[in-house]
Amino acid sequence: MRERIAQAMKDALKSKDQPALSTIRLISAALKDRDIAARSDNNHDGISDDEILSMLQTMIKQRNESAKIYEDGGRPELAEAERAEIVLIQQFLPEQLSAEDVEKAIQEAVAQTGAASVKDMGKVMAHLKSQYAGQMDFSAASQMVKSALLG
Repeated sequence: MRERIAQAMKDALKSKDQPALSTIRLISAALKDRDIAARSDNNHDGISDDEILSMLQTMIKQRNESAKIYEDGGRPELAEAERAEIVLIQQFLPEQLSAEDVEKAIQEAVAQTGAASVKDMGKVMAHLKSQYAGQMDFSAASQMVKSALLG
């Protein structure tokens, strides 16, 4: 992951693609912040690729929220800039699972963890995050897990 991010930065520099370069710099800065925090926890290698994927998903979620706020505030040009950043960040994520695959993954996770009620939701979500990091929207998946456990 780190190599892909570094290569993308070099490519953006060479092509003088300012929007891509600024977004990749934001990714790189967030990665450095997380690495520094991880080092203080005696993890000398920094964060793992799964943690990088989680960080990227968080960045996408933040930009979706910002785009909605800008849209509601009558600033479509700023909302469009946020959406452009989302597209750039998504290039570092693996292919996203289809709705059917997410549903199937949730059913398998419920079965494998032996979840029987909403109290077991944390186990199911932890299982999904360990198996499908970067491949699904976990905030949407959590609603689906809750529904599966309730009904």
